[in-house]
Amino acid sequence: MVSKKVKKYSKGEGAKYISRRAALRKLQVSLREFRRLCILKGIYPREPRNRKKAQKGDTGIKTLYSLKDVQFLLHEPIVWKLRDIKSNSKKIAKARAVKDFEKIHRFNNNYPVLKLDHIVKERYPTFVDALRDLDDCLTLCFLFSTFPSMPHIPRDQSQLCQRLTTEFMHFVIEAKALRKVFVSIKGYYFQADIKGQTVTWIVPHHFSFEPQNKSEVDFKLMSIFVEFYTVMLGFVNFRLFHTLNLHYPPSFASVTPNNVEKQLVDEDVFVAERVSALNCTIARVSSDVAEEDVEMDDFTNEDDPEKVTEMKKEAESLKNLKTLFKGLKIFLNREVPREPLVFMIRCFGGEVSWDKLLFVGATFDENDESITHQIVDRPSMDKQFISRYYIQPQWIFDSINHRELQPVNKYFMGQALPPHLSPFKNDGYNDVYMPPEEKALYDSTLLEKLHNKDKDDAESSSEEEEEENKDESVVEKPESENEEKEEENPTKKKKISVTRSQLETEEDAFMKKKEERQEYRLREKMVKNKHKRMYKSMMEGKSKRLKEIWLLRKKRRLHDEAAANEKKVAKKSKKNVSN
Repeated sequence: MVSKKVKKYSKGEGAKYISRRAALRKLQVSLREFRRLCILKGIYPREPRNRKKAQKGDTGIKTLYSLKDVQFLLHEPIVWKLRDIKSNSKKIAKARAVKDFEKIHRFNNNYPVLKLDHIVKERYPTFVDALRDLDDCLTLCFLFSTFPSMPHIPRDQSQLCQRLTTEFMHFVIEAKALRKVFVSIKGYYFQADIKGQTVTWIVPHHFSFEPQNKSEVDFKLMSIFVEFYTVMLGFVNFRLFHTLNLHYPPSFASVTPNNVEKQLVDEDVFVAERVSALNCTIARVSSDVAEEDVEMDDFTNEDDPEKVTEMKKEAESLKNLKTLFKGLKIFLNREVPREPLVFMIRCFGGEVSWDKLLFVGATFDENDESITHQIVDRPSMDKQFISRYYIQPQWIFDSINHRELQPVNKYFMGQALPPHLSPFKNDGYNDVYMPPEEKALYDSTLLEKLHNKDKDDAESSSEEEEEENKDESVVEKPESENEEKEEENPTKKKKISVTRSQLETEEDAFMKKKEERQEYRLREKMVKNKHKRMYKSMMEGKSKRLKEIWLLRKKRRLHDEAAANEKKVAKKSKKNVSN
């Protein structure tokens, strides 16, 4: 019996992959529709092990997809819906050409609507899966909620993002789920604990929108992602609200359908309405619900008593964090960013308000004597009340990250603020850059060194000022006085210690390093072949992190040098003015 000849590239790598052009022919869709399908279904290009075999002998570089993924798209209902939209658009164009307005009206009324509910259920079988993938969803929705109406972004999309993000923030406020906050040049970082899952998102700073070139930002591509994420966030909000027995969708007192057009035109009104919606309470399904403090059980699976005590301590600090600002009435000045501050203060039980003449939604006036703190971001104020503290906005952020109210004397108006350190730490890596201020928190000796350095700088500046006030004739002090000063300042005195001398030549040190390198290379060769790719990626990640640390250290060094030069220039200019 003659065996049938096997066609080349019909097995192995050649049968696993398909090019993008072949996928378009197979699905009978355009490139734009194919990109939209891939984003909605979560399909991405693949990198084969042998590109030449996967491309059936072609040596060029093509965009390849898995053949199984493309066959999976053949049975997708969205493909048929896209074809209906395409045919309906052709019918409308044909009716418009002959000016048959009756047909145009009928086709527009029966225009196919693309629904993505089934895709959300496919990609996230359980609710926890959706919470794990909520980071990018929230970040992009918050970004689009700040956009005005533009030609390449649908008007309804930015309004829907604004509504959904406000609902999500209301859930975080009611659940008291916020854990960490941080201010960066990118925006405000927030981290919440929702159903045991850590969710982190970024809220951009609110600036007046600057139009971008199409070559810089592909808004159409981002809009496809937002189209899917809005459906997903709607499902998540519905489920989260019902877990707290809250009515969904919530009705906000300030946001009404009548002034939608006004919001879209006037940017100040748009932001003011959104912030005032955060400061109002939302309705519950039943008013009988009371919050219960859940205490930690004594019986646990942990055998180590230290871990049990740590868990109890963490639970206690978390309980205190949820009521951090309880009993405080905080008033916001007009120059501070209201949206993040209102969100954070309300998350931890505080009351907040602002000037009712400038913005809507204020709950109490500035003249209220029960106000405990006033957030100010200016060097001084003419009118001040004795019964309240005037502090800078960083006090709110640092108090949340430290899980206790920070001393207000460090955050007064015009005061040089302490360093705002990021609470987001990656404990999985040892190769992480740590600024000197953060090192000082863990190392008491380093903190003392930094304190002494600042003290020495202050002393040197005061000495220079005294010299400037003196006459030109400089009188030298006797050596006995200098000795007394050295005795008074023991931190400057060098410690003398005797160590045993060891004879070590340069050749011995070089040979020792060489042996260590050889041993390291031998250990690398002992890695199994199946683990070599993983080991290579680990080492690449390590070298990348080390490079980032080096760049950050260099940036810090240049910053410190520039600050020192500025101080010198300021002193010289001051000296010239006095002369």
